[in-house]
Amino acid sequence: MAAGNGRRRRNDLRQYDDLADRWWDVDGPFAALHWIAAARRELIPPAPPGGGSLLDVACGGGLLAPHVPAGYAHVGVDLVASALHQASGVGVRPVLADAGALPFREGTFDVVVAGEILEHVADVEAVVAEIARVTAADGTVIVDTIADTVWARLSLVTVGERLPGGPPPRCHDPELFVDPGRLRRAFADHGITLTLHGLRPAPLAYVRFVLTRRGSVPMRRTANLSGLYAGVGVKRPLAAMAAGGRP
Repeated sequence: MAAGNGRRRRNDLRQYDDLADRWWDVDGPFAALHWIAAARRELIPPAPPGGGSLLDVACGGGLLAPHVPAGYAHVGVDLVASALHQASGVGVRPVLADAGALPFREGTFDVVVAGEILEHVADVEAVVAEIARVTAADGTVIVDTIADTVWARLSLVTVGERLPGGPPPRCHDPELFVDPGRLRRAFADHGITLTLHGLRPAPLAYVRFVLTRRGSVPMRRTANLSGLYAGVGVKRPLAAMAAGGRP
């Protein structure tokens, strides 16, 4: 952790500048983000014939890039210029922009991934609306975030910030954590029915990481949505859903 990071207020974007050279340190302060990025791979559909477009909202240093299937043009949006510089070095087209005001036309992207961003924004519904707006009809939305629960606060803030592989200190403001029901409703308002599942590190691999500070940790699916959770959905016309069409 950079010396300045511990003095930042919670959820301060400047801490990512403090840690700008650590994005690709796979055993460093962003280790868990590497594990979560790998878990997103199985949710991304193959690129359509002729190629497709994928938007990575809050792409950070571009950690999703190694897991994006061939055939996608990978565009990354972030508010941190130092992170975008790292992302551009791994083949991501960088765009400096706010997740709540995406600078793209409606229906631009075949896939939109919003990983570890919704627990950092004050207006979740506004960001969800933008994600839905830029997703093409029949396009896929993939999200992961942190539940608004006592367990999440304990495991990912009180304890997690003190453990190897946990979030960098003061990375999260638990007041911004997102209830799964709220997230489902927000996406449903835009024709996207999310299927949610929990994520947890594989226990033995994580113990090994804690002891050695080395090695990747697979993220396992769980039915428990009280901590870290992920979701995937397809954008359907609201009129079809209202008429009883399959979401």
